[in-house]
Amino acid sequence: MTGLRVLADLSAVPAAQWDALHEGQPFVSHAFLSGLENCGCLRPDWGWTPQHLTLWQDGQLLAAAPGYLKTNSHGEFVFDHAWAHAYAQHGMDYFPKWLCAVPYSPVTGPRLLAPDPAHRALLLRAIVAHGQQLGLSSAHINFHREGELGTVSDDWLPRHDLQYHWRNLQGWVDFDDFLAGMDHKHRKNIRQERQKVTRAGVSFRVVHGDQAAAGDIAAMHGFYLQTFAEYGNSPALTLPFFQHLANQLGRQLVMFLAMDDGHAIAGALCLRDDTTLYGRYWGSEVTLAGLHFETCYYQGIEYCLRENLVSFEPGAQGEHKIARGFLPTLVRSHHWIADPMFRNALKTWCSQESDLQLQRMQVLANNSPFK
Repeated sequence: MTGLRVLADLSAVPAAQWDALHEGQPFVSHAFLSGLENCGCLRPDWGWTPQHLTLWQDGQLLAAAPGYLKTNSHGEFVFDHAWAHAYAQHGMDYFPKWLCAVPYSPVTGPRLLAPDPAHRALLLRAIVAHGQQLGLSSAHINFHREGELGTVSDDWLPRHDLQYHWRNLQGWVDFDDFLAGMDHKHRKNIRQERQKVTRAGVSFRVVHGDQAAAGDIAAMHGFYLQTFAEYGNSPALTLPFFQHLANQLGRQLVMFLAMDDGHAIAGALCLRDDTTLYGRYWGSEVTLAGLHFETCYYQGIEYCLRENLVSFEPGAQGEHKIARGFLPTLVRSHHWIADPMFRNALKTWCSQESDLQLQRMQVLANNSPFK
């Protein structure tokens, strides 16, 4: 007999059982998600209340969907502000809604955690039933993998967006080999950007979580805070969370620290699995030409080539990444809308949006820097 449990925190699930449901991507790991809960990164007044849907049989976890009751759309990166506005105009409540995602992380990965496709189908039905039971306007699954949801009903509306990812499709062995695949203009530009950083006397340390000293973690968190302050945003991730990631994820946490005279002046924090490097946060205490590109992009590409990783996803948005070897890539989400009137209206809207994104992807792909 399979039973559904809605969990308010992940402490109710043994880490080994949770992690047996996915393929090792760090963002859906028990360590990452429970760390957000336990280190002060998720708060109801910020719009995040954990409501994980889990399927059990005889005390064994069969499937899980990391989920949250949301009272706003902060930290999601799949923008539905226009939807909320339309609901308000019609005197209806869009919030709360239910979201299956990784908070603050626009990273494609598994969302319906289950080795068995039949259990993923059960999770989808459980999500709808959960939304109906609570009287929610909608449920959302953001940044899921292609084909992960299987065949979904018409109640689920697909959306598409673009990110810019690096792929080692040519079997490059080092950075010079990577540059050789580019046309002269882009190859020259990247070399000039890197030379500016070198001439400024900046060097780099690559630090994994299991090597990181307390000062390294504190410096990286300081850079993270600096970036949020510059943009006038409120940082959600705490220093204890960064320390937790280093302790729990070990070599899956990767930091690129820019050093000047023995002092860290900038840094980028990434996570990794067996195939992919994921860029997440960056910051700098100085203004230096080329430092952002070197810290966030070129150091990561070199790392992937050394470590035989085939992909590098440096984060959301940014057409400027194309000139540096990151090509447009579709990312996906699905959305269950309870109200039939809004569902029908949004179905047309989502279809038009996806068509525009596919057209945009084709145009951008024609501007590839590669020969």
